[in-house]
Amino acid sequence: MACFSATVAEAIATTAIKKKMGDVEHSKNPFIKRLGWLNNMLWGGSALLLFEHVWHGEIVPWAPFLTAAANPADAIAMIQEIATTGLGMAAVVTTAWAAMAAVAASVERKAVEVKD
Repeated sequence: MACFSATVAEAIATTAIKKKMGDVEHSKNPFIKRLGWLNNMLWGGSALLLFEHVWHGEIVPWAPFLTAAANPADAIAMIQEIATTGLGMAAVVTTAWAAMAAVAASVERKAVEVKD
């Protein structure tokens, strides 16, 4: 229904943080340095989920846009889906990104040690 809205909200937050911080690519913090990776993962996943929901008719081009929002009973189920599935997906994506950033930082450290 609208599970992708949780990842969209996180993507908006990471975009705002990245924009406010400016050039994060030269940060010493490996997670801040790779914030763009998280941003791309969240926006890309959200776009794919949005397309899937449009394809299945759960999102329409007229108000209220989310078909579940038209019926109060369905709206409650939609909110529950966002809170469970959506937040779960956002957590998995963020955890995967954190693992990728940690591995990349480790590889960079080892490369510097070998170089020296």
